[in-house]
Amino acid sequence: MKKPFMGVRLRRLREERGMTQAALARALEISASYLNQLERNQRPLTVPVLLKLNAVFGLDVQLFSEAEEARLIPDLRAALADQGAGASLAEVREIAANMPGVARAIIATHARLRESTERMDLMNGRITGEVGAGPAPFEAVRDWFYEQRNYVPTLDEAAESIGRGLRPGRMAEGLTDRLAGRHGIRVALEDGPGALRRFDAAASLLHLSARLTPGQRAFQMATQIALLESGDEIDRLTAEAGMETDEARDLLRIGLANYHAGALILPYGAFLEAAEAERYDIELLARRFGVGFETTCHRLSTLQRPQARGVPFFFIRVDRAGNISKRQSATDFHFSRIGGSCPLWNVYEAFSRPGEVLTQVAQMPDGRSYLWVARTVSHGAGGYGAPVKRFAVALGCDLAHAERLVYARGLDLKNPGLATPIGAGCKICDRPACPQRAFPMAGRPLRPDPNRSRFAPYSSSDAKG
Repeated sequence: MKKPFMGVRLRRLREERGMTQAALARALEISASYLNQLERNQRPLTVPVLLKLNAVFGLDVQLFSEAEEARLIPDLRAALADQGAGASLAEVREIAANMPGVARAIIATHARLRESTERMDLMNGRITGEVGAGPAPFEAVRDWFYEQRNYVPTLDEAAESIGRGLRPGRMAEGLTDRLAGRHGIRVALEDGPGALRRFDAAASLLHLSARLTPGQRAFQMATQIALLESGDEIDRLTAEAGMETDEARDLLRIGLANYHAGALILPYGAFLEAAEAERYDIELLARRFGVGFETTCHRLSTLQRPQARGVPFFFIRVDRAGNISKRQSATDFHFSRIGGSCPLWNVYEAFSRPGEVLTQVAQMPDGRSYLWVARTVSHGAGGYGAPVKRFAVALGCDLAHAERLVYARGLDLKNPGLATPIGAGCKICDRPACPQRAFPMAGRPLRPDPNRSRFAPYSSSDAKG
């Protein structure tokens, strides 16, 4: 913890339990004066005190982790910027560090306001014919996985118990046998357009597209097995998630089934062992397990089982227009929801170099640096004239973990000049001199700079007369 001053959180803990300072001090076996200094941020929270809090109250140490602060800051800044409030990074960081409950309340209020605005836009669109905003349920589901740090233990363990008994990279045959033997379900391959997977419960028949690769067929069968064998657990998780709409609940249920499928065809223990042995070489892992580049990236972002953690990754998928269709994180890295992403990020450069794996050391405005790996992927049936979807996917980790990756080979990770300065979207980015800035940060208008061919933000010193 770089800034272990957690006085407000300690006071909140005491208030929630109805304890006096003296009572909490006795429980922690420290003096009341020392506790008073901790609560007033006159002394930092030390590791022995943190461990004592865990032992006495069974607290998750993440409650006092700086990572929680880092995860709140981007969303809090985005919420304030979206309302035209130009709060400084220092002010936002103070709220996130000392009053995380207040920060989450502001973010939740902004989310409800945005959802109401989107509903009004959709209603207006029905009246005027104009296109409204995108549906909120997608973000609600993303947020749920983000809060779980992209790891769902019950489903992961259930899927691994199935997957460890099958041959890695050749699971389609084993899953076909499991569907037939346990559930009496036959698998039929179909040519032509249509759904990738269609289950006919009455006929006990699972229809799969014949255009799928063996790895893709295995994933679709694993998804069906998830719904059949872990359906009750998926329903329980969905019910407890507190989604506000049927659409969000349906999307979460699909997301959980897909999570189970990925954990089945890439069993945790075997996949983590292979990832460490191959130094997280995505293409080698994809070939070894018979899956695609994107599926491998997605699974790497979920390896956060306690006592057996992999590198904590952030995974994202974008299209050419900058729309984010997938965003999963086991880290505290989080891009803004508004104003787009940073054009200097290598996930966008990947479109100009299709099929090539690109690496980038990128630094955020708060000084934290990350190693990013990006490549384009394509989805489609193929064939002349057939539509093909093209995306760029990126996998990133904090620079502290970069040496564990093959992609750090040849990079001078200790050279600060190596990092590309990027931001979380122009509306909340603090880099006024960025040559790629599209529009000013909220609350800071741009003025033409006569000495340079770019814009600079107005300051109080610019006002004359």
